[in-house]
Amino acid sequence: MALRSTRTTDGGSTPDGPSRPDGVSPGSPDTPSGSEAVVHPVDELLPPVKLISTGLQHVAAMYAGVVAPPLIVGAGVGLSPAELALLISASLFTAGLATLLQTLGVWRIESWRVGARLPFVNGVSFAGVAPMLAIAKEHGPKGALPVIFGAVIVAGVLCFLAAPYFSKLIRFFPPVVQGTVITLIGVSLLPVAVDWARGGSPGAPGYGSMRAIGLAAFTLAAVVLCNKLLRGFWQQLSLLVGLAAGTLLAFPLGLADFGAVRQAKIFALPSPFHFGAPAFDAAAIVSFCIVMVVSMTESTADMLALGRIVEREADERTLTAGLRADGLATALSPVFNGFACSAFAQNIGLVALTKIRSRFVVAAGGGILILLGLFPVLGSLVSLVPQPVLGGAGIVLFGTVAASGIRTLAEAGLESGGNTILVSVALGVGIVPIAAPDFYDAFPEAVRTLLHSGISAGCVMAVLLNLLFHHVGVGRRSQAGETPGATVSTATPS
Repeated sequence: MALRSTRTTDGGSTPDGPSRPDGVSPGSPDTPSGSEAVVHPVDELLPPVKLISTGLQHVAAMYAGVVAPPLIVGAGVGLSPAELALLISASLFTAGLATLLQTLGVWRIESWRVGARLPFVNGVSFAGVAPMLAIAKEHGPKGALPVIFGAVIVAGVLCFLAAPYFSKLIRFFPPVVQGTVITLIGVSLLPVAVDWARGGSPGAPGYGSMRAIGLAAFTLAAVVLCNKLLRGFWQQLSLLVGLAAGTLLAFPLGLADFGAVRQAKIFALPSPFHFGAPAFDAAAIVSFCIVMVVSMTESTADMLALGRIVEREADERTLTAGLRADGLATALSPVFNGFACSAFAQNIGLVALTKIRSRFVVAAGGGILILLGLFPVLGSLVSLVPQPVLGGAGIVLFGTVAASGIRTLAEAGLESGGNTILVSVALGVGIVPIAAPDFYDAFPEAVRTLLHSGISAGCVMAVLLNLLFHHVGVGRRSQAGETPGATVSTATPS
């Protein structure tokens, strides 16, 4: 017996050539003469109108998540309104660059491949907000940002170099772990949508009012009805239509105005190291390296989730390339006054909702983000969408992610007692910081950074329990052949 395999177009390896959806291998006797290989939906290039409109929908879904960290950090270090606007523009610009890096990739040399080449949105990581505020408190307004940028650069380099080793953990992510983590991603994001529906911030005027909640409910209903009543391309734009309808209603309700548009600059080039050259502080670097490990864990979980949704499983090489893109984008981001970059889980829900799997759609969204960073007046137009409107749409988006996780769990064999315990305990641990945000406040800072994220805490617990039940003793033998990272040999007669 001899083994023969050739490389597929998506980087995989299958016996006797790349597989096709119809089960016929190109080059086999059953392949029609002159036929071309079938393009996977992930690699499909859509018409320009559809490309741009659906890309804009991705931007609308993640815009609030990109601008929130610079708003919080900018206020924490005491920036002026003009400097704060610059920080927000920088975050949009660097999020666009990071997204292009993930979707299009660079360096096709296999050993240094960068970019997952999946419909994967990257932006400012919220995990770094707490340590950035701690640095601001220690170093003061003037010295904080250079120290933050120095720590972010080192953490990005660490992520880039560690990517090949970190991605080997995929063999500890069988479907039962993947399903648990995907479910947790959706459940962890739902409280964010609820907070947006109430107005976004407890200190905001009208927070929790009937107007805000009613507007969120109207947007939710609009998205659901559009998805039910519209067909084809317009059905795929149901989220964007719902956001537009909610925003139009917000004006007569007094929940939106054009003030930000009138004050915004038309064009502004990013100024490298505008806040000063990076400074390297040991304590800040250690804290950000811990944050980066947490972000790598979440990005790995997000890539696995997205791979299942688009039906192109994220293998070890894909994870390595995706994590390298995270690291490279994070290391370069401070040059343009940006922060650490990582995956945006809310856009995974949008891919599942619209069923548009093309990575070029998300690349178009990355291009729009770059334009928003270069033309602040365009960014101010997107910011017209009020938080309650985003909240109504967010319930659909984040709920869709949770539903994808539940579907994965249904295929994972929960009749096994070990799997049932794994799911129940991991979900419980993941929900702790959601139900009680101050639960881990008495723990050491390094531990708090990991456990304050329900996704990270649940992911770690699911992996540990998978090791216990399926990789130790008898459990390991019963699990043989189920681990996604396991190498399965396919033999063909020579």
